[in-house]
Amino acid sequence: MNRRDACRRLLALTATAGLAACQTAPVAPPPAAPVVPPVPPPVPKPPRPPRIGLALGGGAARGFAHIGVIQVLEEAGIKVDLVAGTSAGSLVAALYAAGRNGATLARLALAMDESAITDWAFPGRGLIRGEALARYVREQTGGKTIEQLPMPLGIVATDLDNGQGMLFQRGDVGAAVRASSAVPAIFQPVKIGTREYVDGGLVSPVPVRFARQMGAELVIAVDISSPPDGNPTSDPFKLLLQTFAIMGRSINQLELKDADVVLRPQLTGVSSADFTARQRAIDAGRAAALAALPALRQRLAATAL
Repeated sequence: MNRRDACRRLLALTATAGLAACQTAPVAPPPAAPVVPPVPPPVPKPPRPPRIGLALGGGAARGFAHIGVIQVLEEAGIKVDLVAGTSAGSLVAALYAAGRNGATLARLALAMDESAITDWAFPGRGLIRGEALARYVREQTGGKTIEQLPMPLGIVATDLDNGQGMLFQRGDVGAAVRASSAVPAIFQPVKIGTREYVDGGLVSPVPVRFARQMGAELVIAVDISSPPDGNPTSDPFKLLLQTFAIMGRSINQLELKDADVVLRPQLTGVSSADFTARQRAIDAGRAAALAALPALRQRLAATAL
């Protein structure tokens, strides 16, 4: 091999080495960080309407006004979540909780035969036994117990032994209404379990605090009590009702303070013993509820959770 060939070979080897060096894989750049889309802000939950409790007070024949209130609430689309009742209010509350709407309640009220739910007793602890009333309630509620009714129901009676209010939320709905309506000296006391009970109006004429106890967040109270001024006292029954009116006025002043909305149907001239003014009482309940609707809607909006 001559010198010229040797130089050529050296140049070829040098060029090959250079090319090999140029073909060395470049260092890969670090992978780019994944693109994370921005987290959208949480969607605020729409406000939840408060749990509405309806507290229906006692007042004997004036209790038909409760039906007019229920009619207006239904027509306005205001859904009641639970109902508590005392005395006459317990009867309307029981039928309402059983699924009877305002129109059906009105038909029942206007067709009700008062003598059919009055069972006279021999003289003793009361003139009326009250079992006929209990039987009527059982029939109208399909024989269901309180806890089986479609709407939560509370019925208030008074423990005759210790004078404490009792809220019935379980058991025989007919017996509970009978106990809640057992006006002393008119109806016989009602034994439930080992205790005896009388009219719930003695301790809670309008059961606002018991509606709260049942879980109501907004309480609509319906006060149908008869003001004592000028009421007749010409016979023992009217005298007893006047006694209840006097006693109930002071109790109501405390009880109604805890209500969100208080309805007082104008029942002037309708006594607690006047069962002939049923339509008039229903109309008075409607008028009171219609007048209170704007304030009630404002209260509902203000207490949405």
